[in-house]
Amino acid sequence: MTPKLVIFDCDGVLVDTEPVTDAIISASLTRCGLPLSPHEVSALFIGGTIQGIADEARRRGADLPADWVDQTYAEMFAGLANGVPVFDGVIAFLDQLDAAGIKTAIVSNGPMRKMKISLTPSGLKQRFAGQIYSGHDYVPKPDPTMIHFAMRQAGVTRAETVFIDDSLNGAKAGIAAGVRTFGFAPAGDDGTRAALGAEPVTTMGQIACLIGL
Repeated sequence: MTPKLVIFDCDGVLVDTEPVTDAIISASLTRCGLPLSPHEVSALFIGGTIQGIADEARRRGADLPADWVDQTYAEMFAGLANGVPVFDGVIAFLDQLDAAGIKTAIVSNGPMRKMKISLTPSGLKQRFAGQIYSGHDYVPKPDPTMIHFAMRQAGVTRAETVFIDDSLNGAKAGIAAGVRTFGFAPAGDDGTRAALGAEPVTTMGQIACLIGL
């Protein structure tokens, strides 16, 4: 069944921000006594929130300053302002969705300011105008609240909705929301997304075929 709404995560699905943000978080945590490589940061925290990272880092013994979350966001915003790439196939897929009259939305655990910085240069922010939802304004994933809200705003049912996310938290949110969920993994899936019930995919073109475009 071709959907009436396709919901995207932002980081790791539309734009490749994670190499920048993982490196910043890695350097910061290492300075604070918790040495983690960017790869380890990604493996541990992908799809989470910066506050959640702070909480877990302190639990693991990191000596974070009280304003670590604000400091880290400032560093991330500065790094992302240098520009981040859009994933291959995203623009073409969005064009296909537009041509088919299929609505789109973004649900992300990241703050609106971060999405504005990462999405504006490519025109994606304007393309999703009015349909971008942040976990800083709603309950973050893996809770399905944002997905349900986006569906209500679009006036569609669960059966008419598709959700795309690269993280396990995202996969959990999509499954909890009762919608068809794609686990986006350009480098290949390790089986964890499929184990949660998400359909592993490596390209946007693959998703287009699977939803009948």
